Amino acid sequence: MNYSSLFVLLKRLAALLAIFTLCRILFYAFNHTYFSELGFTGFMAILYHGVYFDASTAVLLNFVFIFLALLPFPFRERLGYARFQKWLFMIVNSIALLSNCTDLVYFQFTTKRTTADVFSFFGGGIGNDLGRLLPLFLKDYWYVVLIWIALVWLLAKSYNKAEKQRTITWDKKQYIRQSLVFMICGAAAVIVYRGGFQLRPIGIVNAGEYVDSKNVPLVLNTPFSILKSMEVQGIEPSIYFTDEAALKKQFDPYHVPHPKGEFKKINVFVIALESFSKEYVGALNHRGSGYTPFLDSLIGQSLTFVNAFSNGKKSIEGIPSIIASIPTWTDEPYITSRYGSNQINSLASILKAEGYNTSFFHGGTDGTMGFDAFAKLVGYDNYYGRKEYNNEKDYDGNWGIWDEEFLQYTANMVNKKQQPFFATLFTLTSHHPYPMPDKYKGKFKDGPLEIEKTIGYSDFALRRFFETAKKMPWFNNTLFVLSADHTGISNDPFYTNRIGNYSIPILYYMPGSDLKGLDSTVTQQIDIMPSILDYLNYPKPYFAFGNSVFDTTGAHYAMTFNSGRYQLLENYYSTEFTSYKTDLYYYKKDSFLHYNLKAQDKDLMLKMETRIKAIIQTYQQSIINNKMH
Repeated sequence: MNYSSLFVLLKRLAALLAIFTLCRILFYAFNHTYFSELGFTGFMAILYHGVYFDASTAVLLNFVFIFLALLPFPFRERLGYARFQKWLFMIVNSIALLSNCTDLVYFQFTTKRTTADVFSFFGGGIGNDLGRLLPLFLKDYWYVVLIWIALVWLLAKSYNKAEKQRTITWDKKQYIRQSLVFMICGAAAVIVYRGGFQLRPIGIVNAGEYVDSKNVPLVLNTPFSILKSMEVQGIEPSIYFTDEAALKKQFDPYHVPHPKGEFKKINVFVIALESFSKEYVGALNHRGSGYTPFLDSLIGQSLTFVNAFSNGKKSIEGIPSIIASIPTWTDEPYITSRYGSNQINSLASILKAEGYNTSFFHGGTDGTMGFDAFAKLVGYDNYYGRKEYNNEKDYDGNWGIWDEEFLQYTANMVNKKQQPFFATLFTLTSHHPYPMPDKYKGKFKDGPLEIEKTIGYSDFALRRFFETAKKMPWFNNTLFVLSADHTGISNDPFYTNRIGNYSIPILYYMPGSDLKGLDSTVTQQIDIMPSILDYLNYPKPYFAFGNSVFDTTGAHYAMTFNSGRYQLLENYYSTEFTSYKTDLYYYKKDSFLHYNLKAQDKDLMLKMETRIKAIIQTYQQSIINNKMH
């Protein structure tokens, strides 16, 4: 049977949309735990609405192909021309399907569709992390490659099915007819790409108009997320307040301390724990059992916050939050954004100005995540990584030096520093692919997830670090602050929801001090810097988006951002804000966020929404105008 060129084109695009829908079904199957509250009817609605974003993606990816297929000239029927079109279609869409397949498993780590910031991992400037990670992913998730090959085969088969076309006689009427088809289809393609006739083309944020915020990743597809986030060259400022005084009344990141005594020049040691979710910590999770016996014991001797949250889902987002009180409340991590070279203050620069020796320790390959460059930018005197460790027999074969050996190295290097010092240690081994030294295989408690035994190993390495540090002269004069950089993967419905997914341990420990007990104050990673400075009685003004946990008069909140959705946590209420709606939940009693209280408590919702808007506007203006110091 012969078909017109237009019908052939529509069949090929329809087949592509069907395969995109199949990818969405696979995405749900691989990540069903995260979407465990979604019923059959809801999933069918998501498949229906997903076509809206798939169609926009298909047109955007294949705009050149569509243009070439409908050009109103007879050369489009030549065999060579047809072969070129086929290869163009297959190459472009095979890459798109690969990105969809990658998120079948990568979503477990980020809980969002991959965006254009993934390309920040390329290049020697930040260690070519993606190039190093790719072989590991291929090894661990080889079946995803097979799925991708099967989808590409299916796409090629559907393309070939519509191969034959009716031969056209190119007379004057045919030229006119084909030109009209070309113009009409071109206009229709633009409308489909834009998602309708609205002023601006659809973006990632529009997904929330059709589904609950948690299901946004399911209704989207990965090529759409990547392409749309590539369009974002910088922050587009949101203006909610025109009165500067009213804005500052709601939120002011400029801190003017009122110290209670003299500045205490004690040592400060910040330890960022790779992927240490609250879920894994028996002393803090709702199960009462976990994989961190040493951290559990340390919690008993520390001031520990049971309502503590990360400000992001990646290491590259966690470190600026902890060290410089700068969260990532945009689609691209602050470090790799166009604003990453802004002038900022940090714990390193502030304490360095007060005579502190400052050092950053991370056992990874130098350049990993751009941490060495960031450390230099924010004022650290020294950076110690895999190269500085200089002993490849302790290389884990993936990311860097095993935690046990590198933490011992850190303790000994710090022991050589002049006091007072500020040191930052970022652990490594509990990162995917979760390696384990041969000598410890079978030693640590196993669980349903592969990460849990390496959490146990890193906890053991932390125990050995403290055992070594206790013997050193600086130990009793040191404030230790421990925080996860972000949460890890989970199969627990609570820890995959919008609250549990950011729940981490944050604790303050100083030998012989009164920093003890469990505190229910809501806190977040960006509170660490102002909290440390407050504890030290630091007397000078500084810039921080967070607040001190020791300030009983200040506002205590946590804020996260994911795919256009802001979440503000305060007084056990969760407010979710996007450009088109606001929702309110009482998560203390409604941990799964089933009951939206926006209708019952409009005043509280409006109050929290106003606060979110003030934070967003201040954050954006501060970054854009380079006023974060």
